[in-house]
Amino acid sequence: MELIGTAIGFLKCIGVPTCRYLDNYRTLEEKMNDLRLRLDDLNVRKQDIESENESEIRGGKMVKKEVEKWLDNVEKTNAEIEKIEQKLVVVSCFSHARLGKLVRKKIEEVKEIHQQGCFLDGVAVDRPPAKGVTLLTSDLEGETDVNNQIWKLLMDDDKVGMIGVCGMGGIGKTTVMKHINNQLLKEDQFHKVIWVTVSKEMNVSKVQEDIARCLKHSLPEDELERATTLNHALERTSYVLILDDVWEWFSLSKIRIPDPDEQRKVKVVLTSRSKEVCKSMGCKVVQVKPLSKQESMNLFLNHVELEHSVVQDPELKKIVNSIVEKCGGLPLAIVTIAGSMKGVYDIHEWRNALNELCQQVKSVKQWDNEVFECLMFSYNRLADSKIQNCFVYCSLYLEDFPIKRRELIEKWNDEGFINGNSRQAMYDRGHSILNKLENNSLLERTRSLGYELSVKMHDVIRDMALSIKDHSRFYVKAGLQLKELPDEHEWTTGTFDKVSLMNNSIVEIPFHISPKCHNLSTLLLQQRDLEFGRVLETGFKTIPGTFFEHMNGLKVLDLSYTNITNLPDSISNLGNLNSLVLRCCYKLRHLPSLAGLKALKKLDLYNTTIDKVPPQMETLENLTYLALQAEGLKELPTGTLPMFSRLQYLATMLQLKGEEVGKLSKLEFLSCIFLDMEEFKKYNSTTGTKWAQSYICSVGSSLSRNGSLFGVEGMFEKPEEHNTLYFVNCDLEEADFAMLPTDLDYFHVEKCDDLKCLSDGTSLFHEVTVCHIWECQGIECVIDLSSSPSYSFKNIERLVLGKLCNLIELVRVGPTVESPSPVIFSRLTMISLEKCSRMKKLFSVEMLQGLQNLEDLRVEGCHEMEKIIDDNGTRKGSDTTSLVLPKLRELSLYSLPSLETICGNGVMIPTNFLRYLRITECPELKRIPLLLPQLENGEPAIPPFLKRICVKPREWWESIEWDDPNAMNVDLSTFVSHVEYF
Repeated sequence: MELIGTAIGFLKCIGVPTCRYLDNYRTLEEKMNDLRLRLDDLNVRKQDIESENESEIRGGKMVKKEVEKWLDNVEKTNAEIEKIEQKLVVVSCFSHARLGKLVRKKIEEVKEIHQQGCFLDGVAVDRPPAKGVTLLTSDLEGETDVNNQIWKLLMDDDKVGMIGVCGMGGIGKTTVMKHINNQLLKEDQFHKVIWVTVSKEMNVSKVQEDIARCLKHSLPEDELERATTLNHALERTSYVLILDDVWEWFSLSKIRIPDPDEQRKVKVVLTSRSKEVCKSMGCKVVQVKPLSKQESMNLFLNHVELEHSVVQDPELKKIVNSIVEKCGGLPLAIVTIAGSMKGVYDIHEWRNALNELCQQVKSVKQWDNEVFECLMFSYNRLADSKIQNCFVYCSLYLEDFPIKRRELIEKWNDEGFINGNSRQAMYDRGHSILNKLENNSLLERTRSLGYELSVKMHDVIRDMALSIKDHSRFYVKAGLQLKELPDEHEWTTGTFDKVSLMNNSIVEIPFHISPKCHNLSTLLLQQRDLEFGRVLETGFKTIPGTFFEHMNGLKVLDLSYTNITNLPDSISNLGNLNSLVLRCCYKLRHLPSLAGLKALKKLDLYNTTIDKVPPQMETLENLTYLALQAEGLKELPTGTLPMFSRLQYLATMLQLKGEEVGKLSKLEFLSCIFLDMEEFKKYNSTTGTKWAQSYICSVGSSLSRNGSLFGVEGMFEKPEEHNTLYFVNCDLEEADFAMLPTDLDYFHVEKCDDLKCLSDGTSLFHEVTVCHIWECQGIECVIDLSSSPSYSFKNIERLVLGKLCNLIELVRVGPTVESPSPVIFSRLTMISLEKCSRMKKLFSVEMLQGLQNLEDLRVEGCHEMEKIIDDNGTRKGSDTTSLVLPKLRELSLYSLPSLETICGNGVMIPTNFLRYLRITECPELKRIPLLLPQLENGEPAIPPFLKRICVKPREWWESIEWDDPNAMNVDLSTFVSHVEYF
């Protein structure tokens, strides 16, 4: 009995573990299926998180560390489960049950990781705000002592909290402080450097908004709340606040700027023309003095571009000295007058200039008058009254504000300042005038927020422009954050010719107002948000019917970027109106009859919400410019377009009749959509060989919200910048490529399945620089040398190929052609290949001989891609190293599960220009053929332009081998990221 009892006890001890063991053995396959399903769910969530990451990064945010860690955990889990799958194939019967236990454990881990992937507070956070903005500035000439004095007060003297930099207008106060601003950004003593331009007509709300913008804060509308919010934001950080161009005393507490604090490291610097203003605000005063004679001469000679040796002529030297002396050591006057004399070598002209300047400038003691008179000398030397009008017109814009060159030229044309037989002649004339004004230092070249070429006007020069007697009929209250229109008696006295109230925050126009402005020719009421370039949410929505009743002389009316929903009927009585701009009035639904606007030449209705064309629009027979785009508007009524026989500029995304467009014989700039190939052929046949000078046309269908064309709407807005054709979902066999323009530079084909290769287009592509091919089922190669052996893509610079399911090769070589000509793709700088599922090899070594200019190489989602560069085994056993793609800046390889090699044996890519390296989800890739640069002593170095290396998974990167034997001696870890996006 004891023996039986012992046996029963033993069975009890092993019973539970044995049952669990047998359970693991029997249900392994069932558990593996469960694990696979859960892993699929986890990877779906991973893809969602990565998509959200990309969206947030593009929006300027940064991915949270916890999200990066979670993504790494998912990668590790995938790798571990892959190992389990491998074990499952070769596992023994006994280990089968043990593996079941591991699978059950892994199921729990996957469930836990899946739950951790719920980031309720989002996947990203705001990037640490920038310390400040680096400002463009010119070199200092003679102001170094002042610069050093201000710097010492800021960095070394804790007892000085307020610094006042004073001196007459144009003496260089702002230039000095721009240098200080840029120096401070490189130091760690202050967390923030805040630059705010106060200007003559100080507006408290604007100053508060500008400070808050620098701090990346938004302020509430309520006056008390906004003051409190700003005060709290400033109290939480150390900063230098630079208040430029202060004209009169004000209390810092009025704006809710805390008093400078030694403990918190807070300093306030202001610039002012008045020493008294600086003293009254409790500042330590720093005086900017005029330049010495030698400093003045150096500055003048540098800007006049007159060789120093030329000045050795005693008489010319005497004249130049006298001119420089008349400038009184004032940098702005010196630069401006030097600009007006640039390129002048004739001594008679110099003598005449001195005589004119002597008559202009009577005394150097009255500082402001002296400045203006010096500047007036440069203004008078423009000679042409139309150029002078163009210059003064710039004063209607905000102080120190970038004005886009093309926008300004359009305004000049609206005003009648520049003329030409064609629109291109008008643009050429406008750019010539701008260049002259820049060369004469009356305007400064800069760039807008969108990096478009722009100009701006120095505040002193703007003051001078507004003071010119012939132009004193300007009323300018631009960019002052006004909430309501100025008092009616201020600007409606009938004496003003041009009124600029642009870029304010005007909430409403009173319903009873009826300004008596019979002499008013220009009214600028556009209300664009200066920071984001969009409509202000709080802007006025209606214009009363009486508003335009007494503006009979109005020629230019700009209401763009306002919230108006309709225009009053009284606008129809503006018989002299030349330009009506309603661009980006996104809520505009209704326009009255335009029949009375007989003089109208420009009508801009781009990005509105009208659902039908304005009544009697067809009567506008003088129209030369029409921009028309609205979501609810699909096409123009038949017969409307031919009525505009003088049209030079047409920008729209409406579907137009090909024959009607073709009959517009004066058309120079065109953007539109043709419904199908038939309409496109009608346009082609009607125009013959005389296409618009610049164009962007889509043929086949409207732009798809889900297709690759989504997002190009902005291109249609500016046809003058493109020569572009889109063919979307149409039969290219019907197209007569011989009739297409020879100056085509951007060619896009999407969902055109009859396209076999681009060499079918013969000479069409000789001038094309950008080519996109997307979702064309029939294309097997881009170029077929077997059918066109002499064909070359010598001008292509960017080539994008996407979702081409039957694409096998870039270049097909026929039996009579040994290798592709090096001329093919010789100017190519960027190639992108996405989801081309049959491509196995991208380039041959022979092709790369012609790819010496390639900078950007991207391959994504090509699941059969095995080699990026295929040497066909020709270099096997070779002892020499061949270098390819010498200018490569970006290499991006993503989701290429079959990729085994980037280059063949002995082929390497130099990294002298490499900026970004991105390799993710390429599990079969074992080696990286990048050659690191070398120092003078032969040691390897970090590529000089390298910004980021993005690689996934982490384990793959840690196991990768380099073809460059020296690579392991260089630490690249600071550049490495395991987040997928740049």
